[in-house]
Amino acid sequence: MTVAELAEILHRENCSCVIFNHGVIRQCHRRGVADLYQLLTREPALLKGALIADKVIGKGAAALMAQGGVSGVYADVASTPALELLRRAGIPVECITETPRIVNRAATGPCPVETLCAPCATPAECVPLIASFLKHLNENPS
Repeated sequence: MTVAELAEILHRENCSCVIFNHGVIRQCHRRGVADLYQLLTREPALLKGALIADKVIGKGAAALMAQGGVSGVYADVASTPALELLRRAGIPVECITETPRIVNRAATGPCPVETLCAPCATPAECVPLIASFLKHLNENPS
């Protein structure tokens, strides 16, 4: 399986993210980084060495992928900080559109997770910030 084949599944099945590893294809449908964080914390073996196709990758998603040890990534859209982080981690990336930053869902400002992760130099620094963000979101759904 290649990242191009995963990208086809991503678009055909209207997923937010598709992961391939150990002969298994996993489709994710939630927006944001929740699915990637859940995989990193509950099923890390699925990420280690995986190929991933994702619609939008900001620095937070890139950090989770790098921390999980993925081996290749495809993105429809990725932020410059996300691409820099993945490349520093030695992860090959195919990206259709690079953007300076990811915007929030309402398109009124920057993505909150990307903003949280902006000052971080490593994926390991990003993960606890993402954990805290998701915990807060789960405690205070809007």
